[in-house]
Amino acid sequence: MAGTLDYGSLMHRAMRGLFQEVLREVAANGLPGKHHFFISFDTSHPDARMADWLLERHPKEMTIVIQNWFENLEVTDEGFSITLNFGNVPEPLYIPFDSLLTFVDPSVEFGIRFETGEEDPAPVPMELEPAETQESEAEVVKLDNFRK
Repeated sequence: MAGTLDYGSLMHRAMRGLFQEVLREVAANGLPGKHHFFISFDTSHPDARMADWLLERHPKEMTIVIQNWFENLEVTDEGFSITLNFGNVPEPLYIPFDSLLTFVDPSVEFGIRFETGEEDPAPVPMELEPAETQESEAEVVKLDNFRK
């Protein structure tokens, strides 16, 4: 056994599993409510697949949106394939999980940034701006007020 636990790798695998589970749920049942996703990935990853014209426009990184129209979402242990609409042209994509850079669901202010450096592969929670910025003061509620 190694001298230390590799929390970075463990966290990376756990967050990848969470992302897989979310996509499997969407593939089976569609997007619930107002959920939608912004997913950025490394287009230069050797296993990423997309049309040549898309790769020419996005040689290093690309962000896709899964929201209103998508088809053929299939999730495997290594990645996912999906058909998205680019200027009224449906295009199939294959995105390996190892190519992920960010995953954001702004409807619930949730985001993950997957670190790509060899030294720290752990995903990092992202600080997201609230969808509607509101001024509010925190209120402390004592539980004793609700006890009978």
